[in-house]
Amino acid sequence: MAEISAKLVKELRDLTGAGIMDCKRALTETDGDIKKAIDVLREKGVAKAAKKSGRIAAEGLAEVKVVGDKAVALEVNSETDFVAQNAEFKELLNTLADHLLKEEPSDVETALSQSLASGETISEHITAAIAKIGEKISLRRFTVLHKSEGEVFGAYLHMGGRIAALVKLKGGDADTAKDVAMHVAAIKPRYLKEEDIPADVVAHEKEVLSKEALGEGKPANIVEKMVVGRLKKFFKEICLVDQPFVKDGDLTVSEFLKSKNAEVDEFVRYEVGEGIEKKTENFADEVKAQMKQ
Repeated sequence: MAEISAKLVKELRDLTGAGIMDCKRALTETDGDIKKAIDVLREKGVAKAAKKSGRIAAEGLAEVKVVGDKAVALEVNSETDFVAQNAEFKELLNTLADHLLKEEPSDVETALSQSLASGETISEHITAAIAKIGEKISLRRFTVLHKSEGEVFGAYLHMGGRIAALVKLKGGDADTAKDVAMHVAAIKPRYLKEEDIPADVVAHEKEVLSKEALGEGKPANIVEKMVVGRLKKFFKEICLVDQPFVKDGDLTVSEFLKSKNAEVDEFVRYEVGEGIEKKTENFADEVKAQMKQ
């Protein structure tokens, strides 16, 4: 059996981006043949990516990219925030944004099956990144918006991509649109206007408020009036146009836009990991577990 030198391990690592121990094992398995070792790592990389599919990826980055009359907001998840700051992860994010803008797939599943110029599918490209970076990575969601003449995009990233906001205005200008995007990022509206709230959401909130009022000992004839008032307050809290504008609480967003001869047409807000149940791990234990692989 050939001696596996540190120089050979480094050479394989430089070529593949795989971990030191993975490279050493691959070289040992192939008796120092670097070409065969690359094949082994590729095969095991795919296997490792499959093993990682069950892990929770609740970190990552959100991004907004505007090119001409199209804009995309997307979220790509990783297992740790550390990996999300990796240059290779950011390069992957940019590649995905470019593809989504160009091809405009209908959903994530369709996007994953589409091919890049290199010939590999988006799914294969992400799998290769998983093998190289060493964490589960997933394209979670995206939205592509179009604008026409007289419309303007506004984009804002908070904390380097922890939150991404994209808005489209009718009228107004770029500064106004960016101000509204900042508001969306900060205040977290769920809907554009009251009419957009689904009936089941309204019914659920009404039920909760009714029980709450009855629990306060209010008479039934008063409860109904209380619920109506509290529902209106709830709507103003979750609807973008009715929220107090973040830069001037004396104005609603709608009033601010009116002063700029604009109105908001669409908005997207992605907060990384929102709605994903996160797993809490001891970092030292996690490192030990990786060293045993």
